[in-house]
Amino acid sequence: MSETAAKRLVFAMLDADGDGVISKDEYSARAERVTLATGRTNDDPLVIAARTAGERAWAAMDANGDGGVTFDEYAAWAGAEAFDTVCKPVLGALFDLADTDKDGALNLPEFTTLRTALGNPVSNAEAAFVALDADGDGHISRDDYLASIRAHVSGESSPVGEALYSSGTEGAVAGR
Repeated sequence: MSETAAKRLVFAMLDADGDGVISKDEYSARAERVTLATGRTNDDPLVIAARTAGERAWAAMDANGDGGVTFDEYAAWAGAEAFDTVCKPVLGALFDLADTDKDGALNLPEFTTLRTALGNPVSNAEAAFVALDADGDGHISRDDYLASIRAHVSGESSPVGEALYSSGTEGAVAGR
């Protein structure tokens, strides 16, 4: 998958209402959905960390401060460097919210909770888990998860990207 195609899929997921612009509310809702899905409270330090990381990411994405990010703005911004400096902390914080047993890895129910809260269909989340769980131990490490998403947004081969963005997910795709 090309880098532009990967960015289009991620953008489509972030643009929850499909109006061609990612709003701050759409972007911020990601942390709120994972918080609700995991049963965490608003004063949980992990929730606060996820929200703070999300606010920093939004400020970087909405560089002109107009309250919305078009695909062209997103495509110019997104990529390996933006992932390493901005997205990785957000996605890592969301991963931590879903890691309810705090073992540094997600099992299938935790992973499915995370990815469906971020808008992926259950079947795609399950397929992504299987693809990422290369050793079949039933767990996906934080580092492997983040590396696979980085590969996807950089246009490289990614087991998560291939599974999360397979046919039928154009309106609900990964990277959230």
